[in-house]
Amino acid sequence: MSPFTFQPIGTIRSCFTEKFGIPRQPGLVPEARAFLEIVPPFDKAEAFRGLEAFSHVWLIFVFHQCLAHPWKATVRPPRLGGNRRVGVFASRSGFRPNAIGQSAVRLLGIERKKGTLRLDLGGIDLLDGTPVLDLKPYLPYADAIPDATAGYAPEAPANLKPVVFAAPAEQACQSADPEAYPNLKILITGLLAQDPRPAYKDGDGRKSYGMRLWDLNVRFSLGSTHIIVETIERPGRQCL
Repeated sequence: MSPFTFQPIGTIRSCFTEKFGIPRQPGLVPEARAFLEIVPPFDKAEAFRGLEAFSHVWLIFVFHQCLAHPWKATVRPPRLGGNRRVGVFASRSGFRPNAIGQSAVRLLGIERKKGTLRLDLGGIDLLDGTPVLDLKPYLPYADAIPDATAGYAPEAPANLKPVVFAAPAEQACQSADPEAYPNLKILITGLLAQDPRPAYKDGDGRKSYGMRLWDLNVRFSLGSTHIIVETIERPGRQCL
């Protein structure tokens, strides 16, 4: 086997500091934002010349939290309820022989801030700290195939239930710093409408769950007709 060594071109800085709550595919929650911070020597402006004309880019990245775990020949995709297994190569699981993934995300801008060249991205599904090996422009005529079939995942998952905010959570959204926590209420709504719970836990009887965004702890519960955001707190503080 020939050895290969790849050097990341940058690192993702996203609102997702834990795996739980991350959309299961890119583009499902447009408000999910991230920056790709490019590292030297790849942060040359000329290396990105012309990229601003593309609306989307492909990111080739490493499932860095899966590197310490062995690959699995079969996995349980959430779309199959978390109990049916398929081959790893029929999935997008991170537990692969080579823990490499790809995501098509929206390119919102390219800027240099405090000396760091970074790409502003939307609709992301990546954990904070994810190493990116490469990026390529998305080409609609070549990358979108209208008559393609998608096996057990033929279309985007349907939203679970409407999302409502209890008074403490609503107040926290209104008082949150919009620069530190952009579109906080819209982001939480979009994420919870996708039902981030593990599929195999659907009948476990639990009523309350937690999700972490940036340094915030978001607590929510499932009612009979709604998902209820109960509180939004920062560690060491009762609320925002």
